[in-house]
Amino acid sequence: MAGTSPPKIAITHLAKSFGAHVVLKDVSLAVPAGGVVALIGPSGSGKSTLLRCINLLVVPDSGEVRVGADAFRFGPGTRLPGTKALARFRANTGMVFQHFNLFPHLTALQNVMEGPVTVQRLARPEAEARARALLAKVGLADKAEQYPSRLSGGQKQRVAIARALAMEPEVMLFDEATSALDPELVGEVLGVMRALAADGMTMVIVTHEIAFAREVADRVVFLRDGVVVEEGPARALIDAPQHPDTQAFLAHFHRRGEVPAA
Repeated sequence: MAGTSPPKIAITHLAKSFGAHVVLKDVSLAVPAGGVVALIGPSGSGKSTLLRCINLLVVPDSGEVRVGADAFRFGPGTRLPGTKALARFRANTGMVFQHFNLFPHLTALQNVMEGPVTVQRLARPEAEARARALLAKVGLADKAEQYPSRLSGGQKQRVAIARALAMEPEVMLFDEATSALDPELVGEVLGVMRALAADGMTMVIVTHEIAFAREVADRVVFLRDGVVVEEGPARALIDAPQHPDTQAFLAHFHRRGEVPAA
């Protein structure tokens, strides 16, 4: 039965500190295959750290991270897997950052091809065919030969999404993917993310685009001070939050009309 399928992403009792600063405290999270979860909360609440723990860019102090068939338990003295295993795992958990981090000396096409060629050892003709198809998917087929310096911020971010997708990941992680963009460019990136959700991609999204989270996410998780304060179905939580901290955080989005009236 579909209802008994294990989650695609499972985070259990995760904790992380940087020195004396506790960033995550006993955080658990489950995302089913094809599910979309939005992480919201004030700056410094631990959202980006949680996302980076999912693909092991940040090593948790304790807890368990499971993505698909890969599971890692953490505690005192835990070591990361070897370089090859870690690269394979991270390729399977595609991540898109606030800043695009494209290679400036490579064209859009070459940026998207780079991972499949160097990590997956894919033949260049096959990698190019995959890259061109993905650039078309994100609406940039006509920009394949352009260098990043000739692209707008929104175009660069769409190339970054195509680059992550080129590794054929099981899940996609988005860390404030639109926050560095001019307002008029945000919509084109959100449109690509919306299409990925419609295609059934499992996603975890850190965002301040509350209306987008309400529309696209299945569930919303509100973090504050490294703790999951409230979680629930996206529209229910955003329209009628139950916890006072969630209510206070969302109030100004409602006052500014950034979230449709329930």
